[in-house]
Parts: sequence; structure tokens; C-alpha cells
Amino acid sequence: MESQTQTQEKAAFTNNGPQAEPPKRKINKRFIIVLALLAVAGGSFGITKYVHAQHHEETDDAQTEANMSPIIPRLGGYVAEVRVVDNQRVRQGDTLIVLDNRDQLIKLEQAEAALAGARSNLAVARANSSTSDAHIATAQAQVGTANAQIEAAKVAVWRTQQDYKRYSNLIKDHSITQQQFEQAEAAKLTAERQLAVLEEQRAAATKQSAAAGSQAAATNSGISVAEAMVRQRETEVDNARLILSYAVLTAPSDGFVSKVNVQSGQFVQPGQTLFAVVMKNALWVVANFKETQLRKMKVGQEVIVHADAFPNHDFKASIASFSPATGSSFSLLPPDNASGNFVKVVQRIPVRIEFTDKNDSMLPRLRAGMNVDVDVHI
Repeated sequence: MESQTQTQEKAAFTNNGPQAEPPKRKINKRFIIVLALLAVAGGSFGITKYVHAQHHEETDDAQTEANMSPIIPRLGGYVAEVRVVDNQRVRQGDTLIVLDNRDQLIKLEQAEAALAGARSNLAVARANSSTSDAHIATAQAQVGTANAQIEAAKVAVWRTQQDYKRYSNLIKDHSITQQQFEQAEAAKLTAERQLAVLEEQRAAATKQSAAAGSQAAATNSGISVAEAMVRQRETEVDNARLILSYAVLTAPSDGFVSKVNVQSGQFVQPGQTLFAVVMKNALWVVANFKETQLRKMKVGQEVIVHADAFPNHDFKASIASFSPATGSSFSLLPPDNASGNFVKVVQRIPVRIEFTDKNDSMLPRLRAGMNVDVDVHI
């Protein structure tokens, strides 16, 4: 009984009495330093990004673009020769495709032969015109001679008539002989007859002159028709030469040939796209910015472009223009928010960015369609 009581007292003393304190853990100073450095680095990174975002607008939804000139034949026919291969560099005016041009050569020869015939007809018409002019001059000279002779004949008629009147009075008084009177009468009749003959000759010469003039007018009209025919034939020759030139397809500018989808002996149709020439020194960037990014963007602002192929190289550029509509407006089925349920979607605006450093040695290595990152300094 006594031992049990002692045991309880010891237990009570143990529960209520003072206990030994556990040892304190030491704080790791390295952890605190690392945590502080991470906090400072995170804060610096956040502040840097915030400041950068206040002065820059960026997007990775951008690609390089270039002018591509399609090679389209204006003339249908069989391909005689293909003088380029895929990815070949060409200069403006280089021959790319040659079509079979034998039909066009025949048409050109026919047009040239018709032109030669028209020129011959014109030469004949001009020769006839020269002859007509000579006839007109002769007829006019004859009319002039007849007029002069008629004037002289009129004077002779007037003189013989006066002599006849005097002799008529004298014959009544028997102052002259009958023979002298008859001679005066005969002279008068002869002069009058001569005047009538000359007037008939003048009338004939006048008719001949009029006929020559009509012939000259007809000849001049023939010359006009012949000249018009020559001009028409010349036009046909020029047209035949133009069509013949269509048989040779040349490069419209300096650049690189795309994949050539045509072979010798193949028949091509007018308007058929054979391949394209990607023009050199005509490269730009189309960046699709969100509509919420355009608030501070303006034409002329400096732009740094990084291509995925050359991420460590800065291409200098500037904003050239903004699209007049969003990209979705040019899609095959543009959105129509007036029908059905409306879900607001942030739209993107295509922005044209042109390279400013044309002497950049890396610029020729860019190709159309490459992905790039765009950083606009606003």
C-alpha cells in the first residue's frame, strides 16, 4: 500500500515538475541568401519585362513575304525547250521557255507577202497619178491655146465684118468692082468659120481637161485606198511579229525560279500558270498584331526582326503600313456576329514591315514564307 502511494507521488512530480528544454535548430544562412537572390532576380525580371512592355510591342505571328511573278503563256502550243531548272537564279530578260513557233512564222510570212503586194499596188497607183497629171497639163495647155486663137479669130472677124460693110456701100456706087466685094465677103465668112472651129476645139479641150481631172481624182482616190491597204498590211505584220514574240517566255525581273512544272513536248494553254519567279530585293514582313497592340504603333517606327533561321541576327526594319481590314475580313467565310451567339475574339491586323538596311549581308539569305519574331519600338 505504501509503495503504491510512493509511485503515484513520483508520477505526479514527473508530470508537474520542470522538464528539460529541447535543443534549438540553427538557421541555414545559405538558404536565406539564395531565397533573397531569387526574389531580387524575379523582381528585376518582372520590372524589366514591364518596362520593356511599355516601350515595345512584340509578336511571333509574322512571316516574310516577296513578290512572285507567275510565268503565264499568252500563246498556246507545244513546249520546244525549257531553259531553266528549279531554284535557278535568273536576270530580267533571260529566256525561260520556248514554244513551237512554226505556225506563227508562216503567218508572219503571209502578212509580209500581203504587205509587199499592197506596196506594189500603191506604186502603180502613184505612177497612174503621174500620167494623169501629165494629161491634165496637156489638156489645160490646149485650152489655153484655143482661147488665144479664139481671141485672134474674133479680131479677124471684126476686121472682115468692117471691110464687108464698107465694100457693101461702095458696091452700090460702083466705086469698086464686084470681085473686090466678093473677096471681102469671102474673107468675112472665112473668119467667122475659123472662129466657130476654134470654139469647137476649145470645147473639146475643156471636156478633155475635165475628163483628165476626173481621172486624176479617181487615181488619187485609188492612192488613198492603196495607202490605207498598206497601213492595214503593216498592222497585220506588226501583229504577227507580236504573236511570234509570245512564243518566247522571258523573266520579268531578277529573281529565283520556283519549281518548274513543265517539260519539253508538253502542250500549254494561254493563261496557264507554269511556275513563278520570286523577285529579288523585294522582301518584306507581314506581322499580324492583335488589335489591342495597335494603340501606340505608327508608320515609321523602328522594328527589329529576328528570323527563326538566324535567331542571333538583328534585321533592321520599320513599319510601312497597316492593313485596312483584319485578316479574318479577307477570309473565304468572314465572321458575321449579327447571326447566332456572339463570342468576342481578339482580331489581328496585318502590318507591313519593310527592311531598312539594304546592305545587310544576311538579308539575301531570307526566303519568302520564313517565320520571324517582330519587336516594334514604340
